[in-house]
Amino acid sequence: MSDFPSIAMNPPVVIEPLATNADRLIHGNPSAAKENAKIEKSATDFESILLGSWLQQAEQSFGSVPGEDDENTDSGKDQFMGIAMQSLGPSMTASGGIGIAKMISNSLHKAEDARVAKTQTSNVK
Repeated sequence: MSDFPSIAMNPPVVIEPLATNADRLIHGNPSAAKENAKIEKSATDFESILLGSWLQQAEQSFGSVPGEDDENTDSGKDQFMGIAMQSLGPSMTASGGIGIAKMISNSLHKAEDARVAKTQTSNVK
């Protein structure tokens, strides 16, 4: 324990200028672009991880030849193939994927638009 009294250090309070609803409607929400970027990144990241997982499971299911000796296989093969399948997910998503990211993105954009509309109507009242 220290002999010095503990002082709670609070971060400084940032005071932002007030904006009216008209200003927000005219100039748009500055964080809307940031929210859109977050939504797009989240949707593509999800699809990448999902595709990588599916590919890894498919490789484990169908990647062996029937009758193959397990003694002749390399011990690092499973790890290497897992890494290879996980890296294919982002590549496939970047080239269009299978459409999951687009569906998720559309759904999240609708939810965000509804949330913004609800806040705007509650601010008008």
